[in-house]
Formats: sequence, C-alpha cells, structure tokens
Amino acid sequence: MDAETVFGIYRHLAERGVKIWIDGGWCVDALLGRQTRDHPDLDLAIDHRDEEEFVEQMKGLGYAKRHDGEDTAWHYVLADGRGRSVDVHVFEYDESGKNAYGIAYPYGSLTGQGRINGHAVDCVAPEWMFAFKTAYAPKEKDLKDVQALSEAFGFEVPPTHRR
Repeated sequence: MDAETVFGIYRHLAERGVKIWIDGGWCVDALLGRQTRDHPDLDLAIDHRDEEEFVEQMKGLGYAKRHDGEDTAWHYVLADGRGRSVDVHVFEYDESGKNAYGIAYPYGSLTGQGRINGHAVDCVAPEWMFAFKTAYAPKEKDLKDVQALSEAFGFEVPPTHRR
C-alpha cells in the first residue's frame, strides 16, 4: 500500500463526508511526516455511524470484504483484488465518551494529526499510538515503529521493545 493510494482513499472519503482516522504503521509514518517503511495494508478507524457509507464508498473504489474466518462485525479487511487491503476497525462512543461498540479506542485517542505525502490527515494521537504499539509482543516492524515514535516524541521505550 503506497502513500499515494493511502491519501487517495483518505481524500476520496473526506470529500464525501466520511471521516476516518489513520491507524497502524501508516499512522506512525503520518505522525512522523514521512514514510519510514513499506506497508502491506492500511489500518483505519471508522465510527460505526459512518460505516455503511464508508463500505459503499470503498466499494466504489473497488474494495470488498475479504472473508478469512477471523472477521467480526467491527474488525474486518477490505481488499481490491490488486493486492491492496484496508484493515477496518469500527468503533462507537456513547454520549458520555465511553466505548459503546467495537474496537475500544480510548476516548481522546483519535485526536492525532499527521501528514501523508505532505497532506494533513487525522490519525491516532502519538501517545496512544505508542501505547498501542507497545501493548503486544513486537515484530521487527513494531520495534522500528516504537523507536521512531520514541525519537520523535520523547517516549521511553520499554525493555520489551528495545533493539
């Protein structure tokens, strides 16, 4: 998944009133303002209230749900048949800001601002992206992401994620 495609999806949805937040590896790169590595997919967050329109808009871009047996109503993958995929994380807050559905993004975690290909995008806030990336046993790409976030934002890398 290249930067042009990622921003193209973001812009397409934004122009149609569908708000998304960049998550995962592309979020790290957006927060850093530069691409640091190749990304096999795009992770994003979508409010449950916008999900139906989101899926319709993605269908118009050639993406359809890929059923792999691990899908849930709030976490699934859309693929375009050309090797590109979007890992979808659906959430919903209630009127008090508590998670009421889907992926439990802490309230306030979707307040980040980053840049992809020089364009502003909404994404997971840096401190939350760091917390998410350090919450599980890391792969090599996660170690690189954690190190990059630490250098850019001054976070202390836990022993489990040191290289």
